[in-house]
Amino acid sequence: MQEFLENVIGSANDFLWSKLLIVLLLSLGLFFTFRSKGLQVRMLREMIRVLKEGAAARSKNSISPFQAFCISMAARVGTGNITGIAIAIALGSPGAIFWMWIIAVIGSASSFVESTLAQIYKVKDQNGFRGGPAYYMEKGLKKRWMGALFAVLITLSFGIVFNSVQSNTISIAFQNAFGTSRLTLGLILIAVFACVIFGGVKRIAKMAEYVVVVLAVLYIGIAFFVILTNITQLPSVLSIIKKNAFGIDQAAGGALGAALMQGVRRGIFSNEAGMGSAPNAAATATTSHPVKQGLIQAFGVLTDTLVICTSTALIILFSDAYHQPGLSGIALSQAALSDHVGAWASGFLAVLMLLFGFSALMGNYYYGETNIGFLSQNKKWLFIYRICVLGMVLFGCISKVQLVWDMADLFMGLMVVVNLIAIFLLSKKAFAALSDYVRQKKAGKDPVFYRDVLPDDDGIECWEYSDIAKNTKGKHIS
Repeated sequence: MQEFLENVIGSANDFLWSKLLIVLLLSLGLFFTFRSKGLQVRMLREMIRVLKEGAAARSKNSISPFQAFCISMAARVGTGNITGIAIAIALGSPGAIFWMWIIAVIGSASSFVESTLAQIYKVKDQNGFRGGPAYYMEKGLKKRWMGALFAVLITLSFGIVFNSVQSNTISIAFQNAFGTSRLTLGLILIAVFACVIFGGVKRIAKMAEYVVVVLAVLYIGIAFFVILTNITQLPSVLSIIKKNAFGIDQAAGGALGAALMQGVRRGIFSNEAGMGSAPNAAATATTSHPVKQGLIQAFGVLTDTLVICTSTALIILFSDAYHQPGLSGIALSQAALSDHVGAWASGFLAVLMLLFGFSALMGNYYYGETNIGFLSQNKKWLFIYRICVLGMVLFGCISKVQLVWDMADLFMGLMVVVNLIAIFLLSKKAFAALSDYVRQKKAGKDPVFYRDVLPDDDGIECWEYSDIAKNTKGKHIS
């Protein structure tokens, strides 16, 4: 039965990732880049400024823009940054890293669009705000069925399957480093995680804010040390990445396809651009303009891949570990780091993976929670969801790694397809908001958004009408 399931999932993934998603991600990413006039480069300084502004904003009763950024980064900066990169190199060659860079730069524009839309169509609840693709599909496209489909997919993929991926990597890392029983670790993990998820989104935001920042700085610091001590190898490693990206040094005709597919697949798993996950966190922020959170999330994609994922890639490629047969995933990352700093690195990386993975568990769980709220307000479904999440975390600790990753790829692929269709159809709203933001910035103002600046504000619940609109009974002022 398991072999049959693996074959079915494998065939579906081959179609999604080798054909459909590569076309959709690249074409729509390029379209959004063109429509935003290269926002990824043109507004990079503004992204950093807005992030600093968000970090300074604090409130006991709401989620700050920086905390919303950290919730999304908690999901991004997880095992995908270490394990996923190792798998991409092992299965797709070092050339996969090049395609991850391309997807990150192009996908940053897609992330801006989806996160801006999440802010525009967010709704108010007892905890502040919530929103995401399910909400802008229902309110912006008037297609609740589409929102419900997405809500089910993201709940299954992030809350259920992706969390088993995280716990799977954590348990393998500890088993490799310390010989720890995977079942014992799983029981400890779900006990601690239960305390967090039953505490609500504000507890998740507060923990994510501290954990993500500390972990990212620590890991980048280690990578920086490794890069400095191996700086003379950098030109040759970059050359290897370039040659393998296009299959120049490969005899097999499928080398380019393998590098491209693995680069796209692991890049999306790591930075989540266009997937529809980060907008769920982006919608929770209290901010003066939707574009601010869109810019922050776009910056998150660039940071995740160009800094953190590249750090992992260089650690691996500066070592001889990736030439060793049979090494992949966290085992490859542990072997590579041990080559650079000594045998203690295996245990250190296991602990780091525990903290990285736990931060990702928090972000992934929240994505499911907010979509459970979209499907039903009945608290029993949220309770059932929480129990299922804890069960899958334990399952991931003791299960076979490949099947878990294949299931994650399948659900992720289906999510991306549904979300990309939606943000393409609604992209005019995001770019209208961007035009409003740029106009106010040029006028020397701190941009403030009102829903009447859009040609069609039907379905938007927040963002009260401006004074001008009130005097004209809410009609759009061109």
